[in-house]
Parts: sequence; C-alpha cells; structure tokens
Amino acid sequence: MKVGEDVRSICGKCGDTWHVVIALVEGRAAKVECGDCHARHRYRIPGGAGATRRTARKTGTRKSASVGEVVEPDLSKQVRPFRTTETFEVGDRVAHPTLGEGVVQALTGPTKIEVLFGAQRRVLVHSRK
Repeated sequence: MKVGEDVRSICGKCGDTWHVVIALVEGRAAKVECGDCHARHRYRIPGGAGATRRTARKTGTRKSASVGEVVEPDLSKQVRPFRTTETFEVGDRVAHPTLGEGVVQALTGPTKIEVLFGAQRRVLVHSRK
C-alpha cells in the first residue's frame, strides 16, 4: 500500500467507500480522504471493526452497574449543582437546571458521565477546565 493509492474504506460523513490513502503507519493505511465528500478520517475497513461512526467513537472506560441496573445515590453526600467544570463520581447526586435531580450512573470517558434523571439516562460533560 502506498500514499495516493485508491482504497476501499467507509466514510462516516457520506457513507462512500472510494478513498485515497493520505497517511501510512507501519505500511498500513492510517488516514484516508473520501473521494466523494473529501472528508479526512482514519482508515475503516468496509464491514470490519469500526465500520460505523458510533463504534469508532467508543473510547474511555465505563465504570458502572451493568445495563438495566441502577446505581443508588450516595446519601452521605449533598446534592451538587451540575456544572461542566465540576468532577463527579458514580453515585453522586446532581441538580441539573433543566433536567432536575439525578444520580451519576457511570463514567463513560475522561470528561463524560451518564446520569439517570427519573427514568431517562443522559450523557453529560464534566471535569472541563
């Protein structure tokens, strides 16, 4: 494989499969440019791992109860107003200005938390400086 060579890949923007290699790492395509919309992204093997945008963005560590289980609030801590600059832990109680009171269920990434507001789960940003 060489830089400038045509290659099949999945474009998360337009879904096209015709691309041009623009960067190599250890002899393998690392970055490609879509021939249709000219978006630049990492190489994605058609039908392979990372073939969808959602799979490609799945990063970070998930610290929570399994799906369907609910983490109970830590009643020894006060309800804290939600701010993106604050850092939260699983079990913390938060008061969101729009969504109301909720309980942190998971740390889904270095700056993301999953919060349960009633029966609705929402992913929020936290720990931003």
